[in-house]
Amino acid sequence: MLPKIQFISQGATPEKQLNSIRKALDAGITWTQLRYKNASKIDVFRLAEKVKKETDQYNALLTINDFPTIAKAIDAHGLHLGLTDGSIDQARELLGNVKIIGGTANTLEDVQQRLAERCDYLGLGPLRFTTTKEKLSPPLGFEGYKKIINTSSNTALVKPIFAIGGIVENDLPKLVEIGVYGIAVSGLICNATQPSQIVKQLNETLYTYA
Repeated sequence: MLPKIQFISQGATPEKQLNSIRKALDAGITWTQLRYKNASKIDVFRLAEKVKKETDQYNALLTINDFPTIAKAIDAHGLHLGLTDGSIDQARELLGNVKIIGGTANTLEDVQQRLAERCDYLGLGPLRFTTTKEKLSPPLGFEGYKKIINTSSNTALVKPIFAIGGIVENDLPKLVEIGVYGIAVSGLICNATQPSQIVKQLNETLYTYA
């Protein structure tokens, strides 16, 4: 079973990326997605090697955003692919059936495509506007999530859905009620003055309302 909180790294430099991940791990995060955009493949690889050592110390999961070959090279636990980051089917051929492979979705059509590609989970969103991600897809709002999840449930949707995009703690009861499995967050933890308390509260809410 996947953890219900996925932390997405942030930072414009390797040092800032590492600092965000260390802060999350210290706070109790058990699953990190390394997302280092606008960097060369070699820089992402070098950072990924360092991050893998950090997550291993905490027995935490590590997935790599966008780079299947890097995920394989460092023996990460899996991979996350955005809508324009390549084929999940091809990544599955490279990584095998054991690794976690997730995909981004913004519409019902995206969800259906991802399910056809045998993804292990969906990052559905954004819930609302966020400054963390460039080229943001149209925000869904709660009604957008409800419509997609209700429609998908009639077509045997069995994969966990993680809400993403501008999520705050008070959103969780409503999201879980709608049918979301978990959340993917970045700023909510990085900007917290007491990140460990935030992580504890998020987990309590996610598991209480599930």
